[in-house]
Amino acid sequence: MSGGRQRTLGVGVQHVLDHLKRMQAENPALYYAVQGDGDQSGGNIFWADATSRMNYSYFGDTVVLDTTFRKKQYRVPLAAFTGFNHHGQPVLFGCALVLHESESSFIWLFQTWLQAMSGRQPISITTDPERLIQVAVAQVLPGTRHRFCKWAIFRETLEKLSHLCQSHPTFETEFRKCVNEAETIEEFESCWESLLNRYYIMDNDWLQLMYSARQQWVPVYMRDTFFGELSINESYKSLNLFFDGYVTASTTIQMLVRQYEKAMASWHEKELKADYDTTNSMPVLKTPSPMEKQAADLYSRRIFRKFQEELVETLANPATKINDSGTVATYRVAKFGEDHKAHAVSFNSFEMKANCSCQLFEYSGIICRHILAVFRAKNVLTLPSQYVLKRWTRNARNGDAIDDHNSELPNEAGDSSTVRYNKLRQEAIKYVEEGAKSIHIYNAAMDALKEASRKVAAVKNRGPGATNGDIMANGVVGALIATEEDQTATYQSVEQKEKKIRELSAELERTNQRCEVYRANLLAVLRDMEEQKLKLSVKVQNARLSLKE
Repeated sequence: MSGGRQRTLGVGVQHVLDHLKRMQAENPALYYAVQGDGDQSGGNIFWADATSRMNYSYFGDTVVLDTTFRKKQYRVPLAAFTGFNHHGQPVLFGCALVLHESESSFIWLFQTWLQAMSGRQPISITTDPERLIQVAVAQVLPGTRHRFCKWAIFRETLEKLSHLCQSHPTFETEFRKCVNEAETIEEFESCWESLLNRYYIMDNDWLQLMYSARQQWVPVYMRDTFFGELSINESYKSLNLFFDGYVTASTTIQMLVRQYEKAMASWHEKELKADYDTTNSMPVLKTPSPMEKQAADLYSRRIFRKFQEELVETLANPATKINDSGTVATYRVAKFGEDHKAHAVSFNSFEMKANCSCQLFEYSGIICRHILAVFRAKNVLTLPSQYVLKRWTRNARNGDAIDDHNSELPNEAGDSSTVRYNKLRQEAIKYVEEGAKSIHIYNAAMDALKEASRKVAAVKNRGPGATNGDIMANGVVGALIATEEDQTATYQSVEQKEKKIRELSAELERTNQRCEVYRANLLAVLRDMEEQKLKLSVKVQNARLSLKE
């Protein structure tokens, strides 16, 4: 290792290692590694249990590295890789005890974590603005967008400019507004220059350094990348998302394992509750739009509320066509009375694709009010599939993960017990999650598992050398007949599906026609209301004139 800060935790480190060994013996999918020669107490330790690795397979598109506990006031130098589930709740992707801090140790940490996550790099990662971490991310995750925590920069800026904040109390508010509210890069840079000139801090070394790194922390530069936050200016004020309240300044290394398990259990319970609330209750719809009903059925409850907020705002954000080149049209969308904050939306009617200058969809995965306003103007009644990210849906943990990457871990044989365990566990959990939803699905899932159990027992009894030929010779040749029957059933199933598609298409057309009638009637009612208001206003005016006479 190259030189760096070293921390010693004594025999407590061995306590953690012993626990990890026991856990791995019980569950081969737990992954842990120690930097250095063997299980020495001075080396950094990384681990990720089966739940963390599965979390990453579904929600590993954006990652947060929390290194809060490396600060001197904490007794345990814990680092946590976290992300967000389909409810926007924090989930864990792995932990480390960072006993030695250096470039090489952080490079080892990121390499080890990436190996545990099957080598799949995230789209983005957010960390504290530290040089050692920046070097490691650049080397190990070259294809990942690296963002510095904005609130960490705010805190450090206020500390370094404390004298200015005391003599000019308005500086902090203006500084935050410049960073958070800029709609364009040009607007931010103009505001930044104006701010520095107004307070005579053009030559401040810290601000010059932060300006040179602006593309890694100022929101307006990050909008084209997914970070999993539901609002561009709604970023978290701390990276300590998962262990907040569980690991504190008084937590010792001996207490860490217990607090780790408490945090895991607590967040798992919160996710189950959010799943239950989403599945077993229907949100209040605020519009007659079929798209709102579609979103309520697709999204988890929290994500639906964000979508609903954007949909309702289309009523106050009309779309005006400003250019039409045939397939692609450009619209100007602005809120009533706020023309200076207009956004441009390009819409390809052939591909049903739209792009907005606000880039909310690219940043958060939620379609913005501006694109929805264009959809409304073009009578697009349902959300195109490309605007529904599976990671935000109520079924985010069902079926395929975010990426169909090979689940085989680097440096592990394809037939290793860890790989087999992971694959089987993922498939089994699908049955558990679906089976709990109703008694009918439960019975079907139990029948399927019992049948699988019988087949596994049959293969197990024949021993590891059994082949498909052996199994067929032992009386399972009937499976061939079943296969022919399955093929016939498949052809019938295809015809049934095509018939169903035709029926649904016809139903969609009828629904569209009904919506058009409803819309026309609604406009007529609104016109009548306006006429009645006008007549009433005239009557009131006449009455007032009569009273004056």
